[in-house]
Amino acid sequence: MLGAALALAVVSKGTLVSLAAQQADFQQLDPEEVHFKSPFGAGPESVVIFGDPSKPGLYVVRNRFPPGVHSFPHFHTKDRHVTVIKGVWWAGTGPELDFNKARPLKAGAYMFHPAGGVHWDGAGGNEETIVQIIGEGPVETTQIGTPATTKGYWPKAE
Repeated sequence: MLGAALALAVVSKGTLVSLAAQQADFQQLDPEEVHFKSPFGAGPESVVIFGDPSKPGLYVVRNRFPPGVHSFPHFHTKDRHVTVIKGVWWAGTGPELDFNKARPLKAGAYMFHPAGGVHWDGAGGNEETIVQIIGEGPVETTQIGTPATTKGYWPKAE
């Protein structure tokens, strides 16, 4: 009797999971359907893959940096999880943008940005870099210092 009850529980649970999967709104995007845009017409480009960073809830964003393009020191109001999708992403922390202190993160690498943690990042070398960012909205970005304060040059990935 106990065996039958356990079997029924397993079958019922499997049925519930199966029904939930059938009723979910799946989303799929091929790479050709991901259209990056820059608010400035040049420089870093972004696309929201899922959700909305300005509203409550989970969001997924991808940023593309052309070769040699970077952000300036800034922080976000909530935690963010970053995965390098393509290229080498040079990441640095702190309020001073010093390329000599940047760490190269290759495709597949991960970085956690804690809320309020000042950082800067971008694409060094000769190839574009794409990162995917997952976070909880709403989130705001605050720039630190002036964009003209840079030291050194982007190093080349080895």
